[in-house]
Amino acid sequence: MPVSYSDRIAGLRARMKVTGTDLVAIGPSSQMVWLAGLSPHGDERPVMLLVTQGYAGFLMPALNVDSSRKHTDLPMFAWSDAEGPQAALDELLKACAIDRSNVGVVLDETMRADFALLLLDALPGARRSFTGETVSFLRARKDQDEYRVLKAGAIINDRAMQAGFEALRPGVTELEVAEAIRDAFKSQGAAPLFTSVCFGANGAFPHHHTGGTALKAGEAVLLDIGGRFQDYSSDMTRVAHSGGPGTAFQRIHGIVEAAVDAALAAARPGAPASAVDKAARDVIAAAGYGDHFVHRTGHGLGLDTHEPPYITATEETVLEEGMVFSIEPGIYLPGKFGMRLEEIVILRKDGPEILSELTRAPFLF
Repeated sequence: MPVSYSDRIAGLRARMKVTGTDLVAIGPSSQMVWLAGLSPHGDERPVMLLVTQGYAGFLMPALNVDSSRKHTDLPMFAWSDAEGPQAALDELLKACAIDRSNVGVVLDETMRADFALLLLDALPGARRSFTGETVSFLRARKDQDEYRVLKAGAIINDRAMQAGFEALRPGVTELEVAEAIRDAFKSQGAAPLFTSVCFGANGAFPHHHTGGTALKAGEAVLLDIGGRFQDYSSDMTRVAHSGGPGTAFQRIHGIVEAAVDAALAAARPGAPASAVDKAARDVIAAAGYGDHFVHRTGHGLGLDTHEPPYITATEETVLEEGMVFSIEPGIYLPGKFGMRLEEIVILRKDGPEILSELTRAPFLF
């Protein structure tokens, strides 16, 4: 995917003007990948990208300089283990030409605390904030190239889910199904990120750790899987049932399906994220299962599996075209089963476009 990192930095500078930000400091993370196309090896050696209106440059361990130059033309202020980072950071801050005693600085919230403190110690009186209104704000709105990669990743995820379904049979273990899913991701050129395989009562744990549980005839199955394709994440949850599903399973599936539909209908440009959460939650509460919907309705997705916007009861972010997020209401019945149906959508001017092409109907085997 061709990316103009200079355009992204220009977009950040425009956003910095709007937010009154003098300096943005980014650590080795998905933030740096998005903004500059690289993320040097993360260890205890301080690495950061500093951006002002007139300058952008890296504090970079000398060990990483040669490999990093293959990905960026931005200047690097290198430091060796023998010298330490202080002098190089001082030179970088001089190049940034900011008033160190009165600067509005945005810190990458994923940066190591010791990296952040190294910078803040050099900026007495800095007004500090995180990236929510700058880099993360920009990342939340995906462009057409990002959409194409996310769509391709969603189709890969569909096929990996099908591979998981096809591996289901009484006696198979959660770990064996997870292996089939991971193999399907790899065969399509994607890296598996997570494979939550939940048999029976394990599905009532929203973050169940896949283990050696063997599938019994007549049990429910919940599969929550995701992979990474061309740096971008995928994520989806579907359910299955061994043998004919009982009345309870069918009723709960119908309630959660209706909650998904309600959330999709509420997801419109201009709506607060909380309205999408409320739409799903109201359906489940009206059916008498409000206490069994124990998590938010969704999260943003892109380079990270979880990123802004977050679809929660208290999130007032106004949804905009190009935002990508999950809609995944659920009902969890301890000792019985769990039901979660998850779609990743991109918001268009007339509503959400679902990236997956796989039905939400239960897979029966």
